[in-house]
Amino acid sequence: MLQVEKRNGTIVPFEEEKIVNAIKKAMAESDIGVDEDLAKEIAHKAFEEFSQSLEVVHIEQIQDFVEIQLMKSRPDVAKLYILYREERARLREQGWAMTDLQRDIYEKKYRFNNESFENFLDRVSGGNNYIKKAIKDKKFMPAGRILAGRGLDKLGRKITLSNCYVLPKVEDNIESIFDTAKYLARTYSYGGGVGLSISKLRPKGSKVNNAANTTTGAVSFMDLYSMVTGLIGMRGRRGALMLNMDCNHPDIEDFIDVKNDLSKVTYANISVNIDNKFMEAVERDEDYTLYFYVEATGEEIKRTIRARDLFRKIAYNNWNMAEPGVLFTDRINSWHLMSEDESFEFAGVNPCAEETLPAYGSCNLSSINLSEFVKKPFTKHAYFEFEKFGEMVREGVIFLNQVLDENMELHPLPEQREMSAAYRQIGLGIMGLADMFIKLGVKYGDSESISLIHKIGHVMINEALRQSALLAKEYGPFPKYNREAILKSPFLLANATEDVLELIKEYGLRNSQLLTIPPTGSISTLIGCSNGVEPIFQISYTRKSESLHHIDTYYKVFTPIVKEYMEKNNISREEDLPDFFVTAYDLDYKSRIDVQAAWQQYIDASISSTVNVPNEFTVEEVEELYYYAWKKGLKGVTIYREGCARSGILITDKSKESRLDKIERLKNELNQLAAEQLKEDPDHCPMCGGKLIHSGGCAECQDCGYSPCSV
Repeated sequence: MLQVEKRNGTIVPFEEEKIVNAIKKAMAESDIGVDEDLAKEIAHKAFEEFSQSLEVVHIEQIQDFVEIQLMKSRPDVAKLYILYREERARLREQGWAMTDLQRDIYEKKYRFNNESFENFLDRVSGGNNYIKKAIKDKKFMPAGRILAGRGLDKLGRKITLSNCYVLPKVEDNIESIFDTAKYLARTYSYGGGVGLSISKLRPKGSKVNNAANTTTGAVSFMDLYSMVTGLIGMRGRRGALMLNMDCNHPDIEDFIDVKNDLSKVTYANISVNIDNKFMEAVERDEDYTLYFYVEATGEEIKRTIRARDLFRKIAYNNWNMAEPGVLFTDRINSWHLMSEDESFEFAGVNPCAEETLPAYGSCNLSSINLSEFVKKPFTKHAYFEFEKFGEMVREGVIFLNQVLDENMELHPLPEQREMSAAYRQIGLGIMGLADMFIKLGVKYGDSESISLIHKIGHVMINEALRQSALLAKEYGPFPKYNREAILKSPFLLANATEDVLELIKEYGLRNSQLLTIPPTGSISTLIGCSNGVEPIFQISYTRKSESLHHIDTYYKVFTPIVKEYMEKNNISREEDLPDFFVTAYDLDYKSRIDVQAAWQQYIDASISSTVNVPNEFTVEEVEELYYYAWKKGLKGVTIYREGCARSGILITDKSKESRLDKIERLKNELNQLAAEQLKEDPDHCPMCGGKLIHSGGCAECQDCGYSPCSV
């Protein structure tokens, strides 16, 4: 049987169909069009030519043969085929056609030691050819830790492939407080971000059995953890930290206000854990009790407040400083696969809040680009390829399980390795939602878009569950699998089809967690699609170019999907765009919440997403947004009001220093100047003046890629 040697040395069976498809692609670009019979004839001639004298033929020999045959029969197609080969060669070496920003992200964040694009794909895919092609076709993209670190352990590099970690809730003793700082440092040193709850730390003024007599309180230790986050990673990727506190903690008001002092907690995001009891008290305008019992001393700290006053404080601070975010803990705890397992408990969320995890839990991430599953885009015949999407979901689950196994010994702490093995959490998500809607001619947030989300979400969760069950059939379920509890899960029962339920009943599940929607800022920018579930940020923006004569020239740049639509429809003015083009700032916030709520129905983890609102948005409207998000079943929500006063300050040491230390200090001084500029203008990049896009608790410049965030 004739075989083919690919460029990477692998040997595969000869398939005439692949030659036919390549020829048809070239023919489709010609004026005459596709001649399928000729394509099949050339493919069969190739098989006969090489099978007579060879057992293995190189791919380049086949393509040379096809080129000669086309020159004889269809010179017009031969020229296009040659161009196709040249483009594929360029793609293998250099990657996709990229803007300066995309090239910068690829070169500085993900490419290792000048590897070719083909080698980059091989390294990241780990030899999984389906995933390699999906990445090349921009249908699928692993998260940053996988892109940057996969395969480097073979070179002695200690880099985790998991973006997300959650440490145990800090216990109310000095040993736990400082052990946690140590665990943070170790996790950051491997490249992971961490979520941490400080709700178990006693309030300020509580009695302690040492020389201090009373404690400085839970909030006072936030700076310790923030400092560790800023320090570890000064020679590389800075750590990322989420600190959260329960809304019934007596120190909750200090927690909410802590970031109003711009010199405090500069390297952490903060969120308030809100339960239904609190929201019901807000709804009915009732009092609410803040309570803490100190086990070590038997002391009880209790204080009664008006629930709406605390709710207003949360809303005002988010309105003013874009923090804290809110997490709806009852929804988090009740809507996932493990909800009925009494031995299981979430300890917190990761820095961007899309991953709800147990103590020492972790998760590796990848995202599917929905916009690449639209066929005949920008036409009235456009449609979504549900079958191919379902296949991509299944392959994504397989890929993430492969990464999970490979990463098992790359976790920073032994406890993290144990939890990863016991629960096998993975996080498959989506991006390109807004681009998909535009390609289909659907308006983001309207009833048609919500209906489509339900159809896609239904396919996504069922194909993910199906593949996890099939992996359990082959390798066994995750070690902590509790059949009775899983099969009682309201999330599972609401979403799984009968055939999928039968598979789970028979084989179990390989993973305790499957789906999430993380922020995809860098990877969506890299492949040129919209971020996560976000609407497009804007139709166009103004870019400044300085000439050799130092004269500034300003010109309009359109968002990629807008530019593509305008070119295909011969539109030159954005005023002529149809009404399904909506942006983050002209979208009604309820429509924005409706989109996230529809997705949450099918996501067993959570969703990281920022609701961008205009500067004139009021504190009262922030309250209404929170209330609506709670009622719609969101697990959490983050708001960014354009023009709010958010920044941080980085303090440096200017003592005697080495050249490397001086470089580091200058970088830090630049960061400090940038932070000061952000205080004055938080919506524009302090490096280049470009517009900052706020998403998932982070911000990134659309022109130069600068980000003031710690993730």
